[in-house]
Amino acid sequence: MTEPTHEGEAHGGALGSRLNWLRAAVLGANDGIVSTAGLVVGVAGATDDRAALLTAGLAGLLAGSMSMAAGEYVSVSTQRDSELAALAAEKRELREQPDAELEELTEMLQNRGLSREVAHEAAVQLTERDALKAHASVELGIDPDRLTNPWHAAWASFLAFTAGALLPLLAIVLPPAGWRLLVTVVCVLAALALTGWSSAGLGGAGPRRAILRNVLGGALAMGVTYAAGTLLGVAGV
Repeated sequence: MTEPTHEGEAHGGALGSRLNWLRAAVLGANDGIVSTAGLVVGVAGATDDRAALLTAGLAGLLAGSMSMAAGEYVSVSTQRDSELAALAAEKRELREQPDAELEELTEMLQNRGLSREVAHEAAVQLTERDALKAHASVELGIDPDRLTNPWHAAWASFLAFTAGALLPLLAIVLPPAGWRLLVTVVCVLAALALTGWSSAGLGGAGPRRAILRNVLGGALAMGVTYAAGTLLGVAGV
């Protein structure tokens, strides 16, 4: 009876990890859509020159995707360094004071609702199987076999942002001049509704509020930047 439980826990952990990656991807794409849309719509308020719009959009896409990737790499690297340091300290403590660590694990399991006898027996079995993994999981909340890879996180953020940024960029440069703004606004708002619905679904929340937040936020961003671009264009800046 215990094996299926362990498999279920492993599958649950893997599912949770996949959901976190999907949520990060949706949020990265959302950032790419909003930031690039705000940029190109702002430029469109000042000029309808296709080359200027393409240059601004590409610059925003590259700057944003590289910034997202670098930020994610630094953030995850810092987290990974902290986790590795905690694991190293735990390994040292297990080597130098195994009895105290066994008692500590027993108390933590007992605090989770097990009786003293059952908690001690579970701590002994977990320690015999893999002491470091047991303490890392129960005490630190870390799985030593599934530490986050900063390069994976960086590439995921880069690709997600790029995918989102491509939509407003293509929408502003491909249509004829008279249709560019309308096509871009419609495409961006539709995409934001989709990312809002996706993020709500991944989080188990109702979609209406998430969609409304996304659409209103994107519309506000484009409205503000378009107004600023128009004013600058009128002023001849």
